Amino acid sequence: MDTVAQLRVDLACALRWAARLGLNEGVDNHFSAAVPELDGTIRGDRFLINPFGWHWSEITASSLVLCDVDGNVLEGDETVEATAFCIHSRVHIKHPDAAVVLHTHQPYATALTVLEGGRLEMVEQNALMFDDRIAYDDDYEGLALATEEGDRLAAQMDGKPILMMASHGVMASGPTVADAFNDLYYLERAAMFQVHARSTGGKLRRIGDNVRARVRGQMETERRAVADRHFKALRRILDREEPGYRM
Repeated sequence: MDTVAQLRVDLACALRWAARLGLNEGVDNHFSAAVPELDGTIRGDRFLINPFGWHWSEITASSLVLCDVDGNVLEGDETVEATAFCIHSRVHIKHPDAAVVLHTHQPYATALTVLEGGRLEMVEQNALMFDDRIAYDDDYEGLALATEEGDRLAAQMDGKPILMMASHGVMASGPTVADAFNDLYYLERAAMFQVHARSTGGKLRRIGDNVRARVRGQMETERRAVADRHFKALRRILDREEPGYRM
């Protein structure tokens, strides 16, 4: 399977699984993947994205739209939702290393974004996957209906793969669909544990700086291996239960 065909399959898989896990919101939010050049480089000026108005549970590899940085549809019969284009086109251009960009309003992570000064605290093992990897946008500016808002959000990322967007949602980026989706999944798990813990009224545990530093190093090697195994398992399950996603 060629690179673009595999990207289509992987992005469709991620969208289907996000719906299964309840990370979707109606027919809103968007997952995108920049298409590499023939030499493998990523410029970010062409990307695949889910079509406007489709529920994530019905996405197939062939239904994904290929568009350019000006919003022109290069492949596909559907359109691209305005905020999807304004956010994803600018992030891909500003951060070519963000080959895959996943934006959701997933419940627990978004709950943290509506708290004043809301942060994912480094108090639990899943959270430690994100130590020094999250940027925070603390200024909600409304719907992203202009590329200027996409530029602002891209600037807020400040070289970090995760963006927590005030009163809005989250964005996870990475070099592959597997890496970005793995982060999205574990971000939600970490946020869920913290929302539940906070609901008890108890005090969150603290983890010492020396342990945090050690775990950061451990996560650098473990994260990619976990992402690869995790996403291969998700594809195997869909291949058995919903093989139509590959169409």
